[in-house]
Order: sequence, then C-alpha cells, then structure tokens
Amino acid sequence: MGTWDIGPLDNDTAADFGGDLDEAALKEREAMVRGALQRAADSADFLGAADGERAVAAAALVAAQHPDGEPTCAIYGPSEPLPEMPADLRKLAVDALDQAASTRSELAELWNDAANGSKWRRAITRLRDVLEPPVPPQEGALFDV
Repeated sequence: MGTWDIGPLDNDTAADFGGDLDEAALKEREAMVRGALQRAADSADFLGAADGERAVAAAALVAAQHPDGEPTCAIYGPSEPLPEMPADLRKLAVDALDQAASTRSELAELWNDAANGSKWRRAITRLRDVLEPPVPPQEGALFDV
C-alpha cells in the first residue's frame, strides 16, 4: 500500500484519482466521483483496496463541499475546481465509506494490520459524520417513557 498518512488522499491511488479528475473536463468530474462511490457502495463481494481508496477520496471531496467539511489536501487532491456535487452524493458517499470500512474490504483489512489503523477509522467516522450528521431531537417532541 503506497500510503504515507491516514488522510483520504494520502495514498498513491487517491492521489492518482485527484490527478485523473484534473485531467478530465469539468462536466465529467461529477460522474467520476459518483462512479468511484458507486463501485464501492455496490460491491456485493469483497471490495479491493484500490476501489476502497478511490471511494474514500471521492467521499472526502463530497464532504469538502459541505459547510462542516474540511478542505481536501491541496497537494494530492485535485487542483482544478470540482463542480458543485449534488446532495444525493452524500448518501452514496456514506454507503461507500461504510463498505470501505467493513469486514468485506481489503482496505479495512490493511488498516486493521497497520499501527495507525484506529486513527484511520476515526478519520473515516469524521468524514461520515459530516456527510450524514445525526438528526437532533426536535424541540418540544413528546417521547414515550
């Protein structure tokens, strides 16, 4: 695994994905992000590490456009602007992250064996929380006790 840190773009595959986005026409970039997320989310069998790394990077790009999201790495992420990502990609990104961190993921297996595996899982959880924040309780709601 050509990985140098726990960030979503801190590996060779994700950095290459960022470069591929830069080389693509602006109108193709959303479809590339969607495709990376869809491949991971729809993985019925075992998710390969490269597909998992691309999905985590794509999820980070979607999360970066959320007001609570963090900017992506300027060095390894795409340097060209991305179009505004549609809201439906947030749910797809959550599904892709869930799959990438599951027991049916080579990427998760690799991180389970790594010294920083727990930090990587916390980073995935932070991304997921931005994409699918918990619903706050409604004020004045009645609860059965």
